[in-house]
Amino acid sequence: MAAYSTVVVGTDGSDSSLAAVERAAKVAADSGATLVIACAYHPADQDRVDKAQDVLGDEAYQVVGSAPAEETLRAAAERAATAGATSVETVAVVGEPVASLRKIVKQRSADLLVVGNRGLNTLAGRILGSVPSEVARKSGVDVLIVHTT
Repeated sequence: MAAYSTVVVGTDGSDSSLAAVERAAKVAADSGATLVIACAYHPADQDRVDKAQDVLGDEAYQVVGSAPAEETLRAAAERAATAGATSVETVAVVGEPVASLRKIVKQRSADLLVVGNRGLNTLAGRILGSVPSEVARKSGVDVLIVHTT
């Protein structure tokens, strides 16, 4: 019996999250599992995305519309296939990352959730909570937090 049958991994397009996608792809390949790559987003028009780029610089990937989410998922799926995953699905969800990942885990009956450790050891992450710490506490399935930073 394989260790996992469905692996969900979250990505926001950052280098950190794409490293988590690669690790999740390897785990899925080793288990013969389906890999579900998820991207949570809030719709934004191009003007808002452009303004975010000016203000946020490298952090602007967090402000996307649906088309950038689709591009993020396409790029992540390519990386997953390169890393060895053979069964890859993608899903874009409007909403906050933690709630969206929990929803997808439940909908897909996933038995492993993979996230990067970005924000886990920051002051803001400790005070406000981070995606890795929140999903580890709330997901209800095994969680692999990949050291990506």
